[in-house]
Amino acid sequence: MADNKQQFISAKRVQLAAGGISRRTFMTSMVAAGVSVPLALSWAEQVRAATPQRGGLFRAGLGSGSTTDSLDPATYEGTINASLAFMYANNLVEVDHTGGLVPELAESFESKDAKTWVFNLRQGVEFHNGKTLAPEDVIASINHHRGEGSKSAVGGLVKQIKQMRADGNAVVFELETGNADFPYVLSDYHLIILPAQDGVIDPVSGIGTGGYRIGKFEPGVRTEASRNPNYWKEGAAHFEEVELLSIIDTTARQNAVINGEVDAIDRVDPKTVALLSRVPTLNVVEKTSTLHYTFPMRADAAPFDNYDLRMAVKWAVNRQELVDKILLGHGSVGNDHPISTANRYHASDLPQREFDPDKAAHHFKKSGHSGPLQLSAAETAFAGAVDAAQLIAASAAQAGIEVQVVREPNDGYWSNVWNRKPWTASFWSGRPTEDWMFASGYVAETEWNETAWRGSAAAKRFNAVVTEARTELDSSKRRTLYAEAQTLVHDDGGALVPMFANHIMGVSKTVGHGPDIAANWELDGAKAAERWWKV
Repeated sequence: MADNKQQFISAKRVQLAAGGISRRTFMTSMVAAGVSVPLALSWAEQVRAATPQRGGLFRAGLGSGSTTDSLDPATYEGTINASLAFMYANNLVEVDHTGGLVPELAESFESKDAKTWVFNLRQGVEFHNGKTLAPEDVIASINHHRGEGSKSAVGGLVKQIKQMRADGNAVVFELETGNADFPYVLSDYHLIILPAQDGVIDPVSGIGTGGYRIGKFEPGVRTEASRNPNYWKEGAAHFEEVELLSIIDTTARQNAVINGEVDAIDRVDPKTVALLSRVPTLNVVEKTSTLHYTFPMRADAAPFDNYDLRMAVKWAVNRQELVDKILLGHGSVGNDHPISTANRYHASDLPQREFDPDKAAHHFKKSGHSGPLQLSAAETAFAGAVDAAQLIAASAAQAGIEVQVVREPNDGYWSNVWNRKPWTASFWSGRPTEDWMFASGYVAETEWNETAWRGSAAAKRFNAVVTEARTELDSSKRRTLYAEAQTLVHDDGGALVPMFANHIMGVSKTVGHGPDIAANWELDGAKAAERWWKV
């Protein structure tokens, strides 16, 4: 009898979730089955929260953005621009909530040798301007990031493409050398597909194939968008309107979600997790990820063009203290390379670098440098970046190294300070594959090589190893090569990577999402606008 009752209840919950019965009918059925009203109400709310609903306004407060931002995808930086890209446009492929790669504008993709890749496009997909998606749009969109004149942040990623051509409704990519991970590259938020005319795209048109049409774009302030009624993807883009707000200040961002001024925020300061957890209208969502905080030293600029000085700095940092005091345990120590334990080929055998003031002092003396080192930081780099810089200065002082922390303005930090000044605070969301991470920020030719590590013998060997690993199909050989690549960065590069951080987000209980969310970017892989809904 009990089994029959449970089967009846389960069936009614399924019907409610599918829209087969009304909430009133569900409640009546539950009371008739002997379920108390409070419990039945609770079940009804659970079902409603887990079932995508159409409508409403979704407002996301994001800790990135600058008045220098542009709609040009070649210039995109940070979660706010990733969210923008995925809101109004699509890629050939996307990373799903499990971290797996799935087709998006491409219906399928294949390769027999990892050097020639064929992407078959979906039929009938339309851009916001009514143009039907065609191979010429894909080719022009990718070409926007290629060529000698391109300043695209993903120039290093697409440099491997030798040529592209249309083959019926397919696009064929011929690579310079094989790359087993190439499809992952095409999921990068810079490589969204825009409509072409006469073989070129208008990069600032804001016209894509995505779930939302851009209505207003105010760089460094807000982007407003409304649902695309002709969106080709079913079961997606549930909100009627979306607003992305740049709220750089951590406290202001936190207050905005507490006060209901926004529905979700990224980059929650670990110090405020306990506070947000006590707010009855909020959920704190945390994901282990490849997100890491860095303090890159530019190897092409004095004084960090000196190997011993770079090593002095690396030994002078107390990584565990940073994890304890900045992340409050919401993360793990880094080892001066960007590959997370979540990555497939993480070099677990590489000895962990520990705080050692004696070794730091030895290398500092050997470098011949005298005087203070300037470290530029701003909260827009990551929550607690300035405090982290101060902790680095304090631990370095124990080795006799003076570090002057320069607090930079948040606005314009990414265009005026990062990748320009010799030593800065930075962050990377990480990438699903080792090759993608190295190609994005470490290989010699990438625009985002924030350490400018290119000229040394170790740097040249690193580039050769990454190239070899990219074309290697044998998993055990790839593991050996990527372990060497991580060791080279760890031993010689300018990357100071002291900690990997969890993604921590504050989300209103008026917003629903699936049982699991993506970890490749905050806010469900920066696709909250497409994947989440109002409850």
